[in-house]
Parts: sequence; structure tokens; C-alpha cells
Amino acid sequence: MRGWLAAAFILGVSVALGAQQPTFRSGTQTVPLYITVTDTAGRLVPNLTKEDFTVLDNGIPQEISVFDNTVRPITSVVMLDTSGSMTNNLDLMKAAAEQFIIRLLPEDKAVVGAFNNKIEFAGTGFTNDRDDLANAIRELDYGNATRLWDAVDLSLEQLQGIDGRRVILVFTDGDDTGSASSQGKIIDRARADEVMIYSIGLESVFGPPGRMTRTRPAGGLRKIADETGGGYFELKKTEELGPAFTRVAQELHSQYLLGFTPKVLDGKIHKLEVRSKDPGNKARARRSYLAAAVNQPASGGK
Repeated sequence: MRGWLAAAFILGVSVALGAQQPTFRSGTQTVPLYITVTDTAGRLVPNLTKEDFTVLDNGIPQEISVFDNTVRPITSVVMLDTSGSMTNNLDLMKAAAEQFIIRLLPEDKAVVGAFNNKIEFAGTGFTNDRDDLANAIRELDYGNATRLWDAVDLSLEQLQGIDGRRVILVFTDGDDTGSASSQGKIIDRARADEVMIYSIGLESVFGPPGRMTRTRPAGGLRKIADETGGGYFELKKTEELGPAFTRVAQELHSQYLLGFTPKVLDGKIHKLEVRSKDPGNKARARRSYLAAAVNQPASGGK
């Protein structure tokens, strides 16, 4: 992380620990948006103000009623592919995932999970003990199939009833095989629950000499990340794993929180767009929300 970004990051952490931050609860009318802003070189952009953003609800500009640029705690599920195609890269993947864990802040919590032909979560439950989380990663077992969508679906289940900001970080080197769930169901559920999903995909080669098989990550991963405001990283080299997991942690601790009060609560899905007024910056946020009525709260996790 560059010097200026590190300084902004440390300052934000210190402010966040002592600042009173806005909260969102079930039944309130405020729609929260977590925004990642990058410049033309892909670097994270700090120190923006409310006036630097425009929020559109179904194409109509909205008044931004909440703005916060301090670091907010996260509760995350780190879900890792340990299927047969990962055999040669399993240790590298585990070491890379630890790069995310060691960058969690004291108020962050996480649980580690793995998926193959079965899906498991570490017995630690959600914890801020980074040693326990790192040990859980090292002890993950491997299997055969790649039940990707089921794994994300069950990760959303893990986050049910948890207040605050919730994130899933999923890694895979292959397409889904054997899931009962689907990409569309994941998007619908993540939208309703207001969960951000980050995806890391790796092109992989495995198998004996002369019978090598190349895998590519599921094409739907990018769409899920785009729809929920997360990020998608498709890697071609295993040495890119560590930097990708590190980048996710940096983004999550460098995001802006914007909120607006919708003028129409019709129980329908509304399109969202967040723009930076600086044409050199790109703002990334979730692309839709459920405009639920008062007796139909949009999420149980705000």
C-alpha cells in the first residue's frame, strides 16, 4: 500500500475507534451504500466529501442524508474452494487467505469455510481472534466437486441476524458443479439481505502429465460481485493470490458510506447508480435495492 494510502488508512482507523458512526436498523427508511472509489490507475481514493458523489435511484438523483468516511467494522465469511482441482495450489491459497485475516481490524469478525462436494464452517464461529482464524484455514479439508453456489448460499445463511456491515469473500478456481442453489438466487438473496460479495477466481491447471486439465472460475462470479458492490479479481498466476486477498482487505477498510431516504417504497427492485463528480474517479457500489414498505423491512441486518 502506497505511503499516502497507508497514512489515510491509519488515520481513518484511529478516527473510527473513537467516532460515533451512523447506524441502520430494520424498519428504517435509509438505504445504505458502501462505495469503493478508484482513480484511473486503480488506486484507492481517500478524503472525498459528500459533495463529490451523486446517487441515482431508478435514474433520479437523491439527496444524500448520511455520509461517513471512517472505517466501519465488518463481519465476514471467508469461503474457500478446496476441491480436487486445487490440490497443487491448496497451500498457496491458504497462505494467501491468511493475508486477508491478518489485516482484519480489532472490531472485525470473521468465520472461515470451505467447499468441495461438501460445505463446512470452522468451529470457531464468528471471531476476531486472528490466530484461531489462521489455524482454521490451515486445517481445511479437501474433496471433489465444486458446490460454489451452495457455499455462497450457506454463507448468506451464516450472516442472518447479524447487525452491521456484512461481507462474503469467496475464492474458487472452477465452475459450479452439483449445487442446488443458483447464481440468480444468490443475487436475489444478497440484495434483500444487503450483503456485499467479493470474488477471487483463479485459472488453474491440474492432473498427471499428459492429462492436464485447465479450469476457469465460474463466469457468474463477476456479476454477483458487481450487483452487490463487491469486487471481482480473476487471476492467471498463483503468485497473484496474496496481493488479491490483501487488496480486498484494503478496499473494505477504505470505503465510503452513503445513505439516502427513498421517496418511493413500492416493494419493487430499484436500480442504483453512484457517480463520482470527478470524471477521473470510478465509484463502485451495489446496483439495486428492494424498496420495501414500512411493514416489509428490506433487511434484517441493518
